[in-house]
Amino acid sequence: MRIEDLRTEKNGSKVRVAATVTWEDCDRQAHDVYFETDEPFEEYISCNPDAFLVGCIVPAMHYGEKRVFIDGEICPQLNTGLTTAMSVLRHWFYPPEKELVRIEARVRGKPLNPVRQSGAGFFFSGGIDSFATLRINRLNFPLGHPWSIRYALLVYGLELDSPDSFQYVRDSLSALTQETGITVIPVYTNLYLNYRQEDALKGFDFWTYEFMGSAFASIAHVFLKRASVFFLASSFDIPNLHPHSMDPLLNINYDSSDLQIRSDGIALSRFVKTKLIADWDFAMEHLRVCNQYLRYRSGSLNCGKCEKCMRTMLALLAVGALDRTSAFPERNVTAETVERTVWIKNSYSANWYRELLGPLAERGRNDLMHAVEHRIADYLRRKRTDAWKARVKQIDARYLNGNLLKLKRKGLGLG
Repeated sequence: MRIEDLRTEKNGSKVRVAATVTWEDCDRQAHDVYFETDEPFEEYISCNPDAFLVGCIVPAMHYGEKRVFIDGEICPQLNTGLTTAMSVLRHWFYPPEKELVRIEARVRGKPLNPVRQSGAGFFFSGGIDSFATLRINRLNFPLGHPWSIRYALLVYGLELDSPDSFQYVRDSLSALTQETGITVIPVYTNLYLNYRQEDALKGFDFWTYEFMGSAFASIAHVFLKRASVFFLASSFDIPNLHPHSMDPLLNINYDSSDLQIRSDGIALSRFVKTKLIADWDFAMEHLRVCNQYLRYRSGSLNCGKCEKCMRTMLALLAVGALDRTSAFPERNVTAETVERTVWIKNSYSANWYRELLGPLAERGRNDLMHAVEHRIADYLRRKRTDAWKARVKQIDARYLNGNLLKLKRKGLGLG
């Protein structure tokens, strides 16, 4: 992979930094990678080679490139960190013999920003995790502290790729500056859009397990003029950490001498985070947890019907806050809705729901507690069945030469 022609340019009312990416070892079309923001934030953005290297190294490894050459000077600290990050990803997801991508670049001998910036930034989505990150920061860091959050990046092109939906989110969160004094910076990028369609066919595994953390980190490097540390809100607490692209073990390796990347909130469960922001009126009114962004309308950002909405509504009900928010179409949850909506897919999601059992019972909602218990039991049954099928398949392959599977296929008329 070659990353060349790094440049800054105007694009209508937006300011863009971009580079041309050319693939060398796999059959993919050359394309431009860009990051841009609105013209009023022109002085915030930087054509930083570190940003493009962080944003391209994981796709290069995933798709089989042997090297990444970048026509620019990079931080030697970042160079070392990226080698470590690739080693972690290889250990988690690739065979041990897979070669790491070589980084070919000039290294710079001094920081881009010799004077450290006085203030931190974070990525803000309007969800439980990001609101909790802001709340924790305000409770723990005085406004004059270098780690006190002053900037929020709201990103288009990672989760959201609908202009109308993004504008609805911007409108909803526009009052954050007045509420907290934070500057909200809109960011537009195609970094993930180059892979999103094919990744969707595989359940977004590349994004979820390999790319998400480095994608966010690359955006942070673009805005190092304004902050020397950026926080990434963690979706998982310590007991639920697992190989995942937002793991703190990965994120810390996307640092440079100019910019620190820090995972935030891993010491708190999702339910504890919910309790933490439940008495913050602004958060309750502007909460956005729903991923069904094509259904967004002005003033309505949560469908109230998907699993993520249901999980959040149950948590808010368990802390006595659901009736104090207009962020969802309904202010109550029924057992029938839980049975119909909640589909638990993994152990850490099951743990999120287990947290709610006691608090729901304390609120006198035994109907919801039993419905949640039933959905957890359903997940455990499916897990045992899948494990049994995997074991039978393993025995068939090892001892029966696959004949059991062939017999099954023949019986179904598939052979």
